[in-house]
Amino acid sequence: MRTAIYIPDDIFKTAERIARRLKISRSELYARAVKEYIAELDAESTTEKLNTLYAREDSKLDSVFSQVQKRALQDEEW
Repeated sequence: MRTAIYIPDDIFKTAERIARRLKISRSELYARAVKEYIAELDAESTTEKLNTLYAREDSKLDSVFSQVQKRALQDEEW
């Protein structure tokens, strides 16, 4: 897809230098940058969703299971 965007001159000049150094087009550089930014935001969103979910969940072990586990491990050497 072709689109026009406006960015500050200093960012444009830096992007030009980086694209030349990497031997890729500006379009490729911008596409990679946007893809990485989207992935970062998506990861943050996923983390927030998991944190919300786990905040509501009770992660305590069932007391019977806990007792059985303690008995099974009491003779183990650590």
